Amino acid sequence: MTQTAISAEDVTWTDPTCPVARTLDMIGDRWSLLIVRDAMDGARSFTDFQQRTGIARNILTDRLRRLVERGILDRQTAPSGKRQLYALTPAGRDLFAVIVALRQWGERHAFAPDETHSVLVDELGLPLPELQPRGSSGNPADIDTTSVRKGR
Repeated sequence: MTQTAISAEDVTWTDPTCPVARTLDMIGDRWSLLIVRDAMDGARSFTDFQQRTGIARNILTDRLRRLVERGILDRQTAPSGKRQLYALTPAGRDLFAVIVALRQWGERHAFAPDETHSVLVDELGLPLPELQPRGSSGNPADIDTTSVRKGR
């Protein structure tokens, strides 16, 4: 059975009332996010993840275990019975917007203007438009138009 949320008793949280901190506690290291990225791009086996990321075997084993425990990936035995296969859970699939936001930030800030990089495209082969959060009015939202309400 896939776990969809982790209770406060399961983890020592960095900041128990902050959704950003809890998310980072669950999936916040670079290897975990790269594994999620690759799962979104079709990686399923230990070998797939290792070849795509170059991650050390012991670290990959640990991150896959954590992602399964935290309800981000499901693990199942392959039909051959010889290896484990991993698939994103609904919670893992919900990280798509996070991965797209990180990618788009990287396109704007981690590359020189003329530097080549991969591009995420839609079903028509066109680059995805820039993600833009919107407020309840439908207007663009940013740090100047939002605030955090504590203790909800």
